[in-house]
Amino acid sequence: MLQSFSIIFAIAAFFSFVNYKWLKMPATIALMLMSLVTVVIITLSKDIVPDFYQFFCDIVASSDFRSLLLDGILSFLLFAGALHVNIDELKKEKWPIILFTTIGVLISTGIVGGLTFGAAQLLGIELPFLDALLFGALISPTDPIAVMAILKKANIAKSLGIKIEGESLFNDGIGVVVFSGILILSGMGEHHGEGSVGLEIGKLFLEEAVGGILYGAILGFLGYQSIKSVKENPQLSVMISLAIVMGGYALASLIHVSGPLAMVVAGMLIGNKLNVASNQGPTRKLINDIWEVLDDVFNGILFVLIGLAIHLLKFDTGYLTLGIIAIFIVLFSRFISVLVPYSLLKHSEMSPIKTVTILTWGGLRGGISLALALSLADNPSSEVILYITYVVVFFSIIAQGLSIGKLVKKLYS
Repeated sequence: MLQSFSIIFAIAAFFSFVNYKWLKMPATIALMLMSLVTVVIITLSKDIVPDFYQFFCDIVASSDFRSLLLDGILSFLLFAGALHVNIDELKKEKWPIILFTTIGVLISTGIVGGLTFGAAQLLGIELPFLDALLFGALISPTDPIAVMAILKKANIAKSLGIKIEGESLFNDGIGVVVFSGILILSGMGEHHGEGSVGLEIGKLFLEEAVGGILYGAILGFLGYQSIKSVKENPQLSVMISLAIVMGGYALASLIHVSGPLAMVVAGMLIGNKLNVASNQGPTRKLINDIWEVLDDVFNGILFVLIGLAIHLLKFDTGYLTLGIIAIFIVLFSRFISVLVPYSLLKHSEMSPIKTVTILTWGGLRGGISLALALSLADNPSSEVILYITYVVVFFSIIAQGLSIGKLVKKLYS
């Protein structure tokens, strides 16, 4: 796995160089597109240089996308993104964020699951209803990594950007709980009594979501106090922040709380308490510089992996058709799942439908959805779920990511 990681890192660095010098596109999108082109070229050369093709296949297979993301780079990316989120600004948008991450995720999961199940039946594709709901649960949360990487270039109004960022940072934790709850339901007859299912899902929510937030607050407090006590030593301060992320995330899985939520909360607390965003003084500057580099490095690796992940799919017209239909289903469900909670709130803007439209189009899907789809390897529907997930993620990052800035200009010009 180390060899595969090293090669993918080298590819990400080379693609980043090419994009910086010539393409001038948003880095995440450019890296993903260049990875896709690379896959196509290598696949076409299969008969000419079979050894190289097999070498490439081994790299993709041994990189273990799911483990690398969920057990490795996700912690760094979430912490790095949360370091610069202003808690005071987040509080101003707390009700939209809370509603989007709870009611919104549940509404979207139901709509996506139901409509995808119906579409699969019409196409003659076997996809049980609970498996369709699993797809709904893994695709409904917006991806904080994709969202925050692309919104940096979109020039979105601050209040709107906070809504999208705040939702994306927290709803993946809720989405994983919903996803896990549906997995419990799908195994209900074999492993659980009827009366135990609701209690088990409730326990899962308390342990993962609530426990993750509380654990993250403890990590953040300890990290802040430790860094504050050695603030005259910038290098040691950075080491402490790395230990909080690496050790804290590893411990989260052992005590069964949400590592992603813990990293978000810890990052926000440390970033705001230390006022990292000010970038003043040697400690703040070094923390900023190191975590900015780590953010760029791991973002590059992630989006190269997303591009290379197309190699895992075998061409199937039925699955591709269902995936294209799923794009419209996911956008429709996103619109409804934003509109319903948003309509429960009072708004100062003259045209809330514009905000809902941008929130709909800015709700990007990314690596977390793919990683959850890959975790279903033992499920009979795993192939179709992975296929349609990839199609939706590809459209989300490329089409929505490239056009969100233009949409904002058009609506508010």
